[in-house]
Formats: sequence, structure tokens, C-alpha cells
Amino acid sequence: MRSRRVAIAALAVATSLAVTACANRGGGGETSSANYPSKDLTLIVHAGAGGGSDLTARTLAKELESDLGKSIVVENRTGGGGRVGLTYLKDRPADGYSIGFIPVEVAMLGHQGADIKPDQYTILGQVMNAPATLSVPAESPYQTLAEFVAAAKAAPGTITVANSGAGAIWEAATLALGESAGVTFKPVPYDGGAPAVAAGVSGEVKAVMAGVSESGAAAKDGRLRVLAVLAPERVAALPDVPTGKELGVDVVIGGWGLMGAPANLPAEVKQRLADAVHKAASSATFTDVMTKAGNTPMATSPKDATAFTQAEFQRFGEIYQK
Repeated sequence: MRSRRVAIAALAVATSLAVTACANRGGGGETSSANYPSKDLTLIVHAGAGGGSDLTARTLAKELESDLGKSIVVENRTGGGGRVGLTYLKDRPADGYSIGFIPVEVAMLGHQGADIKPDQYTILGQVMNAPATLSVPAESPYQTLAEFVAAAKAAPGTITVANSGAGAIWEAATLALGESAGVTFKPVPYDGGAPAVAAGVSGEVKAVMAGVSESGAAAKDGRLRVLAVLAPERVAALPDVPTGKELGVDVVIGGWGLMGAPANLPAEVKQRLADAVHKAASSATFTDVMTKAGNTPMATSPKDATAFTQAEFQRFGEIYQK
């Protein structure tokens, strides 16, 4: 009997230790949420360092660190036009310690065969919009969009245009521009906007389709010539560059970005992160960086951002069905 009592007592102690360990790993929902955040966070970016998405994420990370009181490590996981980073983010534990910059491709890739859909993420808020730009190397013979389009008409399917990845928004922008202008370009995918711009600067391709924040810096120092911005109106970062519509090519397209986390984030953690994201995206520092880069800064609620993303997912579904 004595040995039996000892065994039962030992089992009780082991069970208690196991429960405590589970709680310490975040298994105790209310306790872990109440103490959140208790350690550093990781912010996943689908594109390479130096591009527009990376700039947005790193600027936000610094603002979030001040609010949350923890360090945020930015981790670039590139490839597949956003597939690699978005897949990695959605498969992380929904504990609030893995967050991510979620690009427009979250509304596109699911229609291209990828297991990526908006409802696989907890949307914390939209933070920016980025109009597309078409640029050529400084030494390019093409001085205008009309000359560039004429070259494509003369040699269909041979004029190379770099983009941030197969199936990504800048490839879609390239195809949309070609369709509107009545020509066929040859899209060339890279792992992010920064390497795509680098390919344009070096002359590895005839042109590059990228966001204003990605092409703007190279344009300002004379390495690229921006032929057109595919926005409803001219952008402050490139005031002398005409819109596609001004040049007779009526196409408006661009990227946008959200902050998010894996689906099923605990309500208390979601609220804490959403409040921090809204504060960071509304900050003077973030607004200034985005505006100077040519992007439109935004700070929407999780509800509005989620509805917007679902509407975009439906819109792209209709586009890909055509």
C-alpha cells in the first residue's frame, strides 16, 4: 500500500509539472495572453532585403518595438512570388510571436494553385498602397513609353521586363500593361523587387516593373529612367513622371500591404497587436518614410482590412477566370 501511495504521489507531481510546462509554453490561453508579449517577436517578409516590402516591414518593426517593449527580428523568406514567405507565416504557431508583412499576392496566389488564401491569416490592418512603375536603364534607347511599346510591337514576346516573382503583382502589372497597349512583353521573375530593380539598372533586362519605392531611388540618382507610373494620378515621389493614362495606356494597378499573423490568434493578443500596428502605421516616422518612397501610408482596422482583402481575393478570382 505504501509503495502504491508513493507511485500515486509521484504521478500527481509529474502531472502538475507537465501542466506548468504547458502553461509556460503558451498553452494556458488566458495567462499567456495576459502576459503578452513576454519575449521577442519575428516579423516575416516574403521579399528580399532592400525592396519596398522590406522597407515597409523594417520601418514598422522599429515603431512596434517601442510600443510592445520587445525586439522584433525581421526575417526575409523569399521565393515563389511570395509563396515561400506567406506559407511559412501561415504555418507558424498562432501565439503572436510570429507576425508578417502580407502583400497583395495573398489575394492572388490561391487562384494560381497555391495553398494560400486570406482566411489562413489573422489580418491586423492595412498599412500601405504602392503604384506600379515601368522603368528602363539609364542607357536605354527608349526615352518614352510610346517608344518602348513600339519596340515591343516590332518584336513580340522578346522585350524583357523584370518583376518581383512569377505570379506576383508586378508580373500581373506587366501583363496588364501589355494587354492595354496591345503588345506582348516577356516577364522575367526575380526574388523580390530589389533584385528586379538591380537587373534593370545593370541592363540585364530591357525594363523593370516595380513599385515606386523600389524604382524611385534608382531613378533619382540617374540609374533608371521611369517611363510611366500606373496610378490614377501622378505621385509625389516622381512628380515629373506621367501616368499611363496620360500616355494613352489606361491601366491602373499596384500593390498593397497588410500586417498579419497566422489564423486563430487569441483575441487578446490580436487586439494588442492590432492596436500596436495602427499606432505604428499612424506614426509620423512611418508616414514620412512611406510618402517619400512614393507609397500611400494607411492605417485601417482589422475589420476593414479583412473585408478589403476578401474583396480583392474575389476580384482577382474573376480576373484569373477570364
